[in-house]
Amino acid sequence: MAEFEERWSLPNLQSAVRWCEDRNLQGIRCILDALGEYARDENQALKSVEAYISCVRAIKEQSLNASLSLKLTSVGATFDLALCRENVKTIVNETARQHVGFEIDMEGRKLVSYTLDIALLYAQEGKPLTLALQSYLDRTPHDLLEAIEHKIRPRIVKGTYVGDATEFKDVQQRFKTLVEISIANGDPFSVGTHDPELIGWVEREMENEKDQIEFGFLKGLSDATKIDLANSGWRVAEYVPFGSSRSAYEARRLKYLRELHGLGRIPMP
Repeated sequence: MAEFEERWSLPNLQSAVRWCEDRNLQGIRCILDALGEYARDENQALKSVEAYISCVRAIKEQSLNASLSLKLTSVGATFDLALCRENVKTIVNETARQHVGFEIDMEGRKLVSYTLDIALLYAQEGKPLTLALQSYLDRTPHDLLEAIEHKIRPRIVKGTYVGDATEFKDVQQRFKTLVEISIANGDPFSVGTHDPELIGWVEREMENEKDQIEFGFLKGLSDATKIDLANSGWRVAEYVPFGSSRSAYEARRLKYLRELHGLGRIPMP
């Protein structure tokens, strides 16, 4: 039972560090996230800030090939946007001091504009960061061009919340369009998908441009594919969340598998 429970996430920072060390030996970078989504008050948000800072310091101290991923709902975005900004500033300043990569996850529709504003703020300060962009939103092509203009590294994903596009093939095509825009720009970018069709398409499109792209995967899915891609010279990263507040995240993963099953599809092995 414990093994199944740790499929999607790990219980604490120490286990995440050990996991990342093993993945690094396989040529796979890690994206660590101290789960604490939907903080409801200042105290919960502060605990998330402390967890993120501990994670940043562990990445530096253990010389991990890893970056930090941040969900804004964990540091106050659901109840106090001003407090959230201050908390993000504290975390970003620590990543800068420790020279650790910083990524911002995209969450529900109501927070998309705010999340983009936060990313632009730090990009304008010259702080390198990655921002997840969801293919199923109508606004995303414009957001992608704005991110590119400000030297924000995009991570193109299909999306796991509620979007504008719901038909599977439509979302696939939107994903491809965003990738094509990123390829034409010429700067590095990331994609996050377990879709065999999309992964195969990206491999074909970028066979001669492997340094421009990084394939991102979730912990608990497509383990064989991660290793195969890394062994073939592709850049590969794995999202590794940890902490005690895992229920909302794991519920989305199970929902994803149910939806795939309903479509008669399976993720990459």
